[in-house]
Amino acid sequence: MNQLRGTGAALVTPFNSAGDIDIESFKKLIRYVLDGGVEYIVVNGTTGESATTTQTEKISLLETAIEACEGKAGVVFGIGGNNTQEAVNQLKSFSYKEVLAILSVSPYYNKPTQEGIYQHYKALSEASTLPLIVYNVPGRTSSNIAADTILKIQADFSNIVAVKEASGNLEQIMAIIQGRRSDFLVLSGDDNLTLPIIALGGDGVISVSCQGFPGIFSQMVRDALAGNIAAAREGHYKLFEITKMLFAEGNPGGIKAVLAHLGLIEERFRLPLWPISETLRQNIVKEIQKIQQN
Repeated sequence: MNQLRGTGAALVTPFNSAGDIDIESFKKLIRYVLDGGVEYIVVNGTTGESATTTQTEKISLLETAIEACEGKAGVVFGIGGNNTQEAVNQLKSFSYKEVLAILSVSPYYNKPTQEGIYQHYKALSEASTLPLIVYNVPGRTSSNIAADTILKIQADFSNIVAVKEASGNLEQIMAIIQGRRSDFLVLSGDDNLTLPIIALGGDGVISVSCQGFPGIFSQMVRDALAGNIAAAREGHYKLFEITKMLFAEGNPGGIKAVLAHLGLIEERFRLPLWPISETLRQNIVKEIQKIQQN
């Protein structure tokens, strides 16, 4: 799964004034991130407001992404949730062979035990004809996947090929890196922890902020993977402050403000999400201008 090494852009879903998906802006965004050098894109993740898009809309976004990539970059698609059987049904009926892998978030709200999480991914593994990426994001799910559970999952299910780790716990991530099988990838799920995670042996990132600054961010990741830490550090700190701003009032509020400022999308959301404050927006614009000048 070397195609998953490097930078994957967790894309937003653009909406228009009527509240419908803006397909043309989505195509423009894809061209922008691919021209910036990201290795692959992720559709229907949390950043894409997947909680408020219909199944028909999700497939429309996927088909648009596949077409826009023209085979030049991989597409990862999100299928997951806290109803295991529903996720299994979706995987069994999924027929898009052009998709590189499925990103599947750990069950949220239910707060399963570690054994429940293991059994959930076992069921997904048995149902999927595509490689799977586990997504551990306890800040959203209220349920951390322990390192031992990830190691058991990756040892038992060969089609589970990676974990997107957004626990923020570097010791947990180190334990996974140390104990994993040789072809199992560890991907950062926290943009500002990407450099240290790669330095510890990680393989890349699925990133929110990279779609605003794809050239800087993806080059930082390539430098880090090549062991050129000095150059990677320069890119890391160039985006360090704005990355913090992007998540200050939740995701994808910050990154949509960036993309709207860059003229790529309109800054629109579906409830219950709402635009960021004007104060934060002004600070983001100032930081964008600072980045562009350097």
